Amino acid sequence: MAISAYQWGSPNASRRALLIHGLTMSSNSWESVAQLLVAEGFFVVAPNLIGHAWRRGSDYRMSVFAEDLRSYFGMDTSYNVIIGHSLGGPIVLSLLPFLPKNKETTVILVDPVLELSEERLERSQKQFLDDILNVKTADEHMAENPAWSRSDCVLRTLGVSSCDRTVPEGLFRHNRPWSFSGLCRNLPANVKLTVLVSDPKFSNRCYLEQVPRDVERLDARVLTGVGHWIQFERPDAIMDAVPLPRAKL
Repeated sequence: MAISAYQWGSPNASRRALLIHGLTMSSNSWESVAQLLVAEGFFVVAPNLIGHAWRRGSDYRMSVFAEDLRSYFGMDTSYNVIIGHSLGGPIVLSLLPFLPKNKETTVILVDPVLELSEERLERSQKQFLDDILNVKTADEHMAENPAWSRSDCVLRTLGVSSCDRTVPEGLFRHNRPWSFSGLCRNLPANVKLTVLVSDPKFSNRCYLEQVPRDVERLDARVLTGVGHWIQFERPDAIMDAVPLPRAKL
């Protein structure tokens, strides 16, 4: 059972959103998106994944991440919107069987990591372990990412520094082969899926051709000029995929 999460807004709000962060991040990395959702009348919940935000873990299979989050669906709890970034993308797809069958749900995947070759798996494992062992400061992130706010940079540093060093090795070892795009084909009839893909000039985590295009209720689009951290650079693009009530004339 997940034991830590960040919340925004009133639990009595009429709409709910569940936000799932990516590898070496934490729940509060959703701050910008969460505040925009609260302004639109949402209560927002963002859990911390196993092995992140000082949570310990040993089994990092995608199914275990999903099972750990099942408590957020207890007591008939449901969500109007569920968003997953990067690693959070395949985790959200693994949550689809847990969703209520009688409620319309919008699922948004933000540059999800759906497919990785064996070579990319090895390189990613080494890269993320190096990130954890050599945590960059907020100032270093600001210098490398001028589109990020100071707060975003601080949250990035916090996410990496609070991630257990066992996660990179366990994650990429327990999920071989890394192939999750097929889960996009298993959409329940009450789920609409949007996949936001970063510009391939700035990120190689996800490519449009990895997303099935012949699935009803699935829309995929590339955000030109935007890198992997869409929630930092273009939170408005995420909000554009959130269905909101039409203003009364």
